[in-house]
Formats: sequence, structure tokens, C-alpha cells
Amino acid sequence: MHVDLFDFELPQETIAQHPASPRDSARMLDLTGNGFADRIVRDLPDVLQPGDLLVCNDTKVIPTRITGKRGDATVEVTLHKQEAPNKWWAFARPAKKLRVGETFTVTDGFHAEVQEKRDGGEVLLAFNLSGNELITELWSHGIMPLPPYIRRTKGGDAAEEAEDRNDYQTLFAKEEGAVAAPTAGLHFTDELRSRLEAKGISFQTITLHVGAGTFLPMKVEDTRHHVMHSEFGVITQEEADIINKAKAEGRRIVSVGTTSMRLLESAATAEGIIKPFEGETDIFITPGYRFKAVDLLMTNFHLPKSTLFMLVSAFSGLDQMQAAYKHAIETGYRFYSYGDCCLLKCEADHA
Repeated sequence: MHVDLFDFELPQETIAQHPASPRDSARMLDLTGNGFADRIVRDLPDVLQPGDLLVCNDTKVIPTRITGKRGDATVEVTLHKQEAPNKWWAFARPAKKLRVGETFTVTDGFHAEVQEKRDGGEVLLAFNLSGNELITELWSHGIMPLPPYIRRTKGGDAAEEAEDRNDYQTLFAKEEGAVAAPTAGLHFTDELRSRLEAKGISFQTITLHVGAGTFLPMKVEDTRHHVMHSEFGVITQEEADIINKAKAEGRRIVSVGTTSMRLLESAATAEGIIKPFEGETDIFITPGYRFKAVDLLMTNFHLPKSTLFMLVSAFSGLDQMQAAYKHAIETGYRFYSYGDCCLLKCEADHA
């Protein structure tokens, strides 16, 4: 399909720079009935049904944007893909100041060797620390890798960073490894979770470590030529059993976010049975895809011509999503990671 089919005009002022407060006061465009219903996230207990199972991503964002030195030159790197316990692929700025074999130094006890370099400012860094020791140093010296459309004070502001360290994590965050938040989960609060559970709506977490590829623009004109980024995910046997039991009982599976959706669909058989999963997924969902695992999808509003807008168009129909986004723009919904959300039902062919 031609990528331009998934384009739309988005005014700059619709891009949210901070989340709604409280989180569950964000607006929610409900497409599960007839037409569009303007609601807020706090209405979820009135929209969902007893027995529904919400599947959420429990990945935790780590502060992977760090500033260091190569000699006297200052370089900022954003780690985006873990290759080994001590190795990460990173985007460097300015990349020309890092060459293979050179050392990138954050502090005396925290540094990395540049082992490979790719086009687009991408480098492979091998750190002198590994595993939890490396993660600890990132928490000490890094800042949250917010997407480029969220503007922050140049050079860093301690108060802003402290807010983002809290705001850019979901209620479910537990497994460290993401460099971007599974943003639909940002709308949940303890109070909302309690109200949903009181109605007989349950929760199950799975893990997909979201990568920076989420924000990369498509550089091809036809979706057939796009190479999808891969992300590491885990669904345990116990988690799969709980989801499959709900499906067998005729209960609806509600994916909280496209990351949960992509992992569930990656782990599902042709008959819709969820198998345990541990590994990389590069699933790319476009219109025509036959969904196997998910009945409803809660998701934020996505970028024009992005793989995620293609996914929601596959799930609920391109014409309906274009109309929904037009309605959202005209009625003041807030877009992207810190923005509002929509609740969709599967209109595509379903296993």
C-alpha cells in the first residue's frame, strides 16, 4: 500500500507536551459503539464489560540519553537497542565526533568503546559496565529519552527531568529495558484500576521493551518496502494460560496499547491461541491483516504515515480512523505520547 494513504494534517499545537493531571482525566474517543463518543479515561468502567481482560505492557523506561566526551568534544548519545548486557546501539549527536575504536566517556568509571558505526548517526557502544551495574549508572547519569516532538529545556532542567521520570512511566512499569513508554498505559491510576476490578474487569501484564524505532519516520513510498524495527518481548506460560482461559470463556481481550497488541499477535497461533514467547518481534501490521488475539484496543493518537497509524487502520478501518482523527483534531484532542487516547473495536477479519 502507498504510504501517503496514511497521511493527515496535524496542527503543531495539538501535540501534548505534558500529560493530563490526574492521568485518568485524559480524553478518550470511544469508537466501540455507533459513531464517535467523546469521553474521558475515567469512564472506562462504564464502557467495558464485566469479564473483559485488559492486557498491559509492564516494561519500564530507563534513562538512556547520556552526554559524554570524546576527547574534548561533547557528544550526546541515546541508547535505543540492547545488543548484549554491556552493548547498546545508540544514536549519536554529533555522530561525526565518534569513530570506531574511540572511547566515549561519561565519567571516570563509566565509559564505552565505539565498536561499529552505521549511516544515520548510529553507533554500537561496548560499555565497561554490564547488566544491572550499567543500568544503575544510566539512572545516575542519564535522562529520559523523550520522543523528539516533546520539547524540553536545552541542556536539561532538573525539575522537568524529575517530572518526566515519573510521568513517562506507566502504573504497570516493572521490567527495565524500554527506551520509550507504552503510552496507552500512562492513563491508568490506582483508583481507576480499583474501579475496573470492582466491576469484574481484570488485568494481565506481558513485556515488550519498546524501542526508539517507534518514532522513526518511514523512508519508503510503499509499505511493502519498509523494514520494521524489532523489539524484545516476553509472554510466560502462566501469562499465556490466563489470556487463553479468558478467550476460551468468551471474554474480550482488551489490548492496552499497540505494544501489547504487537506482542499478542506475534505470540498467537492461526487459531488465536497465545503461546509462550521470548525473543524479538518485528511484526508489521497493515490493512488486510487478520487479527487473532485482540477484540478491543486502547491507544493514543499516532503520527501521520507511521507504522502505528497503519496498525490502527488495519484494526478499525482506514476510512474510520481518518474520520476519527479528523474529529479528534477538530474537537481539541491532544496527540502523541503525553496526549489523549481512543478505544477501538476490531472491524477487520478476525480469527
